[in-house]
Amino acid sequence: MAGIITVVQSLGLGKLAGARLPIVTGATFVAMSPMILITKDYGLQAMYGSMLLGGVIGIALAWPFASIVRFFPPLVSGSVLTVVGISLIGVAGGLIVGSDPKAATFAAPSRIALAAGVLAIAVLFTVLGRGVWSQLGILIALIVGVAVAAPMGLVKLDGVSKAAWFGAPHPFHFGAPQFPITAVVAMAIVMAVVFAESTASMLAIGEIAGKPLSRGDLARGLVGDGLSAVLGGLLNSFVDTIFNQNVGAVASTRVYSRYVTAVSGAILVLLGLVPRFGALVAAVPQPVIGGVGLMLFATISVIGIDTLRKVDLSDRLNLTLIAVSIGVGLVPVLTKGMFDKFPSSAQILLNSGISLAAATAFTLNLIFNHTGIGDMARGTTKPAPAEPDPETPETVPAT
Repeated sequence: MAGIITVVQSLGLGKLAGARLPIVTGATFVAMSPMILITKDYGLQAMYGSMLLGGVIGIALAWPFASIVRFFPPLVSGSVLTVVGISLIGVAGGLIVGSDPKAATFAAPSRIALAAGVLAIAVLFTVLGRGVWSQLGILIALIVGVAVAAPMGLVKLDGVSKAAWFGAPHPFHFGAPQFPITAVVAMAIVMAVVFAESTASMLAIGEIAGKPLSRGDLARGLVGDGLSAVLGGLLNSFVDTIFNQNVGAVASTRVYSRYVTAVSGAILVLLGLVPRFGALVAAVPQPVIGGVGLMLFATISVIGIDTLRKVDLSDRLNLTLIAVSIGVGLVPVLTKGMFDKFPSSAQILLNSGISLAAATAFTLNLIFNHTGIGDMARGTTKPAPAEPDPETPETVPAT
């Protein structure tokens, strides 16, 4: 599914869908918790049914949502991207140390050393390499990392021999879809959150690739998100959206061609249809992925910081809006379980630092930069006129 949507987003589907940017998509974490909760309360048929209908609602709202792109200036997009990068650094760290704290290999020095070596290779090729060698730095680091990890026993190939050579999804495998209103509303909220994240990512990729986004480009990109939910509900998959890591990859490799990502999408389709190939890719050790991911994810934060340079930070109001947006966005990332006692519908937004940052930055920017409140606030936040230096005589106009 991710491969299909990647091709659509890269090449476009006529004038209907696709941002026509170098985009790679994948399952969004935003939808995971709601999907689990819906499955517990209503079952898989309701989960996939609500996903399908939520995607239809998303497609219907894509063009109206795209009209607010003018309210996503560098202040908003830069704040969101900064939070995205910082949030994902923890993911890279988790891949490096492992997921089971009770395991003997958890945070083993060998895992950390492997990740550090992979990171060093990626940095050396990216910084010192010329031409294609610089662009291939991350891939070379992955290959070397796997080669080093193999004798360490970190490359597990058991799943490869057990995987089938061919497999295709069956529509509505778990039965006819069901549409409980509560579940549908939850998935509609998920689509709104996904749209907010995708908007920031598309604006960043467009800027990096030198292709400013029009309202139509953004709307067609959001339609692609909605289409992923529809196909996910039909083919028992997930809601796919733009991988935030994609922003870092485009910036690090400086490969701006959407045809390259389209080929990547075709490869993803192949991996899905030939599970044995997919299992081979899945055998790449987590510390290797984490080492490369550390650079990619941090790059996203750097892009966010660079975007914020376009904001007038001498204006204390802008500085405050950015600080609050980033701070609020990092709360659920750094304080796990903070919103666990809130209703599940509210947790969809509150447990996503990226969504919180986007909602906070968008709202504050709308209030203080597009209403009279901002003018009034700036009237009180402007620095007072400098007092004249008593040692400097006042200039007397000539008479």
